[in-house]
Amino acid sequence: MQVNGKCMKGKCQTLEQYNFTKRHIFAVSAYKKSPYLRACIKSLLAQSVKSDIIICTSTPNSYIKDIADEFNIRLYIRQGIPCMAKDWNFACKKAGKGLVTIVHQDDLYCKDYVKTLLFMKERYPDMGLFTTASISIKGGSLIDFGEANIIKKILRLPLRLKWFSHTLFIKRLSISFGNPVICPSCTYDKDIYGDLYFNPTYNFVLDWDMLLRLSSKKGRWICIEKPLIMYRIHDDSATKRSIADSSRTTEESVMFDRLLPYPVSQIIKRAYRRAYNAYL
Repeated sequence: MQVNGKCMKGKCQTLEQYNFTKRHIFAVSAYKKSPYLRACIKSLLAQSVKSDIIICTSTPNSYIKDIADEFNIRLYIRQGIPCMAKDWNFACKKAGKGLVTIVHQDDLYCKDYVKTLLFMKERYPDMGLFTTASISIKGGSLIDFGEANIIKKILRLPLRLKWFSHTLFIKRLSISFGNPVICPSCTYDKDIYGDLYFNPTYNFVLDWDMLLRLSSKKGRWICIEKPLIMYRIHDDSATKRSIADSSRTTEESVMFDRLLPYPVSQIIKRAYRRAYNAYL
């Protein structure tokens, strides 16, 4: 069966003909005055299957408010000191039930992201996590087959076994040698997982830590190896900042030690750091 069609009793049904019933919402986590926020919102509005959209922020300003007003999108403000984990937890809570995508304000979503998501949810009702491949945007160029992208594709191979991707073994295997899951490509089913909790202890691996905890719960992980988002790399990105201040190295070291025997984790850490050059 192809992603763009569903065959039942010899009759093929395309995505355009399929009747989606599951609720989905994009919860955009906005921070300060990102020059990429408007383009991100436009990519969500341009989806071939429409979804609800909300914007959440802990750094309210006229720039974010004007964009919310321009596109008639609900804006929620979190009180307190800005914190990525707390901001994501707030966005997830405001999104309500059903399928929730926590949107990073710098990224772009291809027009069939929601369509593919809902199709896979209909095919696999126990799907707790949906994720896809991505294309990187760096310096105005699109990078599909960079070293980091290839390594992540290899690490995601276990998730191609969709009939077994509900098992602890497959889910844990896919994240044991690094985190190949593209965070902004993820949609979580809160009807399966309940309220999500990103740990404020972490600044970089908060999504990896989340995946590790979710892996032991019920819920199938579905990965589509078609790039359905464009992941932006720029000088002010959280990824670059975490490399510069060494928090990425420190936190990834903790994760490898949690997942692997110590001698193995030491080898993997050295190899994994080679991917840092993709973000510099």
